[in-house]
Amino acid sequence: MTPSLLPRAWYLQAVATGISVAIGYGVGCLIAWVIRLCGVSPDWSQQWRRRGWWALAVAAVVVIPLFLILGSWWQQIVRKLVGVEDPGRPLYVAVLLLSLLVAVAVLALGRLLRRATRALTRWGKQYVPRPVARIASVIVVALLVVFAVNGALIRGIVAVAEKSASTADRGNHDGVEKPTAAELSGSDASNEEWDSLGQEGRRFVVSGASPDEISDFTGRPAVQPIRAYAGVESADTVEGVAERVVAELERTGAFSRAVLGVATTTGRGWVNESVAGPLEYLYDGNSAIASMQYSFLPSPMAFLADRQTPQDAGRALFEAIYAVWSELPEDSRPKLVLFGESLGAYGGQDAFSGAQDMIARIDGALWVGNPNFTPQWARITGGRDAGSREILPVIDSGEHVRFAGSSGDLDIGGPWEEPRIVYWQHASDPIVWWSPDLILGRPDWLNEPRGTDVDPGVQWFPFVTFWQLTFDQVFSTDVDDGHGHSYGADAVRMWADILDPPGWTDADVERLYEKMAG
Repeated sequence: MTPSLLPRAWYLQAVATGISVAIGYGVGCLIAWVIRLCGVSPDWSQQWRRRGWWALAVAAVVVIPLFLILGSWWQQIVRKLVGVEDPGRPLYVAVLLLSLLVAVAVLALGRLLRRATRALTRWGKQYVPRPVARIASVIVVALLVVFAVNGALIRGIVAVAEKSASTADRGNHDGVEKPTAAELSGSDASNEEWDSLGQEGRRFVVSGASPDEISDFTGRPAVQPIRAYAGVESADTVEGVAERVVAELERTGAFSRAVLGVATTTGRGWVNESVAGPLEYLYDGNSAIASMQYSFLPSPMAFLADRQTPQDAGRALFEAIYAVWSELPEDSRPKLVLFGESLGAYGGQDAFSGAQDMIARIDGALWVGNPNFTPQWARITGGRDAGSREILPVIDSGEHVRFAGSSGDLDIGGPWEEPRIVYWQHASDPIVWWSPDLILGRPDWLNEPRGTDVDPGVQWFPFVTFWQLTFDQVFSTDVDDGHGHSYGADAVRMWADILDPPGWTDADVERLYEKMAG
C-alpha cells in the first residue's frame, strides 16, 4: 500500500490491502470483458499462456516483498510525522496472509453475486429478451445488496451497539461524583437529575475548573463557571431537551455572564474539555457553557445510523438559546460563542445557512475537526480565495473566517474583524478529508503541497485512497495532539484570538496553554 495520513495497525493495513487487491482484480476483469465485448479476443497458445503465468509469478516474487518492505518504511515515516512510537518488528508475513485472505473473501463474494445475476438472467430470458433480462438482473441483485447492507446488516449492528451504549451510559468515569455547586447541572439545586445526564454529561459538568483553581492561576478573583446540560432521556424530542438546557441557563443566571458557550456534542454527549475549559479561565469563571446529549451511540455508529439527529440537536439547542439571548439588551448580554468537534461541529453548524449567517448572529465560533460531509464547511471551503489551499483556505482575505491547522496559521496578515469564526483542522485528520468522492475523484488537497505532518509521498489512486482513509479513521485519535483527529491545548490560543479577552497578555495565554497541555 502507498503512504496515507496516519499509521495503521497491521491488521487494518492487511484489510485495506486485501480490499484494494480485490478491487484491482475486479477492474482488470472489467477491462478484459469490455475488450472482448468490442470483438477483440486473442487466441493465445498454450505455450504463451504458460509464459504469461511464469512472468506473473516472477513479478509477484519481486513486487510483493518489495511493497511489504516499502509499506513498513512508509508507515515509519508517518509515525514520526504524527508522533507515534514504532511498534517494533513489522509483521510482514501476517500482513501478507491476512490481505490474501481478505482478497479471496471479497472475490468469492463478488463471484457469488455474479452467479446470482446469471441465474436471474437465465430465468428472466424466458419471459423477456436476454439483454433486458440481464440488465434487470443486475439491478435486482444490486438493490438486494444495498437493502441487505443498509437494512439488516447496518441496522443490526446499530441495534446491538445502541443497546450496549445505553447500558454503558448509566456508568461513570473514574472520579466523577455528583457536584455540590448550584451552578452545575445535576446538583441538588438543579432541575436535572444527576443520573439523567448520561455518562459523558456527568463527566462534562464536573470537569471544569473551580473558582479557587482559576483564581490561583490568574491571580484575580473568580466565580463558579456555569455548566448546563440535559440528557437524551430528559424529554421526548431534541427540542424538549434543548428547552431543559435553557431552563438550566435561566436558573443559574447564565444570561448575565460575560460569555455564553453553546457546544454541540458528539454522538454519546461528549464535549472536549480541552476546548471547553479555556473559556472559563479566560473570563475568570464568569462564563456559562450549555450542551446536551442527543444519542447513546458513539460517533461512528451515529454517523452510520442517523446523520439527521445531530443536525436537529445542534439547531434546536442554538435556536432555543438564541431566542432568549437575542431579546436581551445588547450592552448587557453575554458574548455568544459556539463550538463543536467532529460530529458536534457537523450538527452545530446546521443552525446556520453559511458563514454570513454566523457572522450576523453570533460573537464567535470554533469548529473543530469538521467531517467532510458538513455542508456549511464544504460551501465555505469551495468558495475560498483563488490561490489558497484546500487544507488552509483563505476566505474573503480572512476578514471574519479563518482556517488553521494550529493557532499560528490564524495570523495571515490583514485585519481580522469581529465576530471571528475559526475552522480548526489538521492536514493529517482523515475525518476531515474522507469522502466517497475519493473513490473516483482526486481532491484538491492532493493536488496541492501537503501539510507539515503529511508524508509528501501521499498520492491519490482510484479506490485505494478511499479505503486507506476509511481505515485511517479507526485510530485517528490515537496520535499526539496536533495531529490526526486529536485536538488539544492549542484551543487556548484559538479562543484567545477569537475573543481577545480583557486583561490577558500573550504571556498569560502561553502560561494557560502550558497548563492545559500539561
